[in-house]
Amino acid sequence: MRKRNKMNSTLQQYLVTEKQQIENPTFVKWAGGKTQLLEQFSELYPQKFNRFFEIFLGSGAVFFNIKQKFSPSQSFLFDINEDLINTFKLVRDHVEELIPLLREHRDKDNNREYFNKQREQFNTMKSGLEKAAIFIYLNKTCFNGLYRVNSEGKFNVPFGKYKKPAILQETKLRMASKLLQNSELLVANFAEAMKRAKENDFVYMDPPYFPLTKTASFTSYQKDSFLEEEQRQLVKEFQQLDKRGCLLMLSNSDTQFIRELYEGYKIHTVKARRAINRIGTKRGKINEIVITNY
Repeated sequence: MRKRNKMNSTLQQYLVTEKQQIENPTFVKWAGGKTQLLEQFSELYPQKFNRFFEIFLGSGAVFFNIKQKFSPSQSFLFDINEDLINTFKLVRDHVEELIPLLREHRDKDNNREYFNKQREQFNTMKSGLEKAAIFIYLNKTCFNGLYRVNSEGKFNVPFGKYKKPAILQETKLRMASKLLQNSELLVANFAEAMKRAKENDFVYMDPPYFPLTKTASFTSYQKDSFLEEEQRQLVKEFQQLDKRGCLLMLSNSDTQFIRELYEGYKIHTVKARRAINRIGTKRGKINEIVITNY
C-alpha cells in the first residue's frame, strides 16, 4: 500500500508539472526569462488595454501569458536577435514541418562532438527551417541556455552536458504556434520598436538588466553592450511613450541607478531566482523591480 501511494504521489507531481509547463509554452530557455515571475506579474498587468507590445522578446513568456489572459486585438513582438525572431516566425507558420527536424536532433547522441558540428553549421546557415531547428537544439543543449555571440556575430556558447535535454516539446510548440497566430514578429531595436505604440496600448519591456556589480558578466546583448548609456536612452523612450498615453511595464535589476532613472513612476519589488552565477552559493532569490506608469 505504501508503495502504491508513493507511485500515485509521483504521478500527481508529474502531472502538475506538465500542466504548468503547458500553460506557458515557452519553447526556448532564455537568461532572465520571466516564466517564474508570471504569478507575481499577474497582479501588475493593466486590466484594460488595446494592443500588446513586447520590446525585448526573449523566451516570450510574458506574451504567452498576456495572450491567454487578455486576448489582445493585436500583438507586436520585437527583438534585435534575428535568429530568435526567425525561429518564432517558423514556429508560428510552419510548426508541423519544424517538429520532424527537432525529432532528428533529439534522436542523436547528445555529445560535445555533435553539438560542435551543429554550432558550426548554424553559424554558416541563412535563416530557414533547418536553422530554426538547430537554434532550438543549441538552446536546449548549450551551457545554461545562453545566447552569446563573438565579435564576428557567431554563436559561441559551449556544450552544456545535459543528460536529457528537452529538445522536442511537441505540445508546447503546437500551443505556442496557436498563440502566435495574428502576432507580428519583427527584428528591431527598442527605439524603432516603440514607434508603433499608441494611446492605450500595453508595452512590456524586459531589457538586459543593469549589472548589480561592476564585475557582473552577463550584461551584453548580441554584440553590443547594454549598460548605463543604453539604460538612459531606454528611459527617454519610456517617458515618450508615457506622454503618448501608453500603458508601460518594465523589468530591471534592483539597483540605485535604475531606481533613480525611473523616479516618479511606480516601482514594485518582485522576487526572482538567480540561476546564472559561477559561484553556487550566490544562486538564490533576489529582488528585481518592475516599473509601471499606471
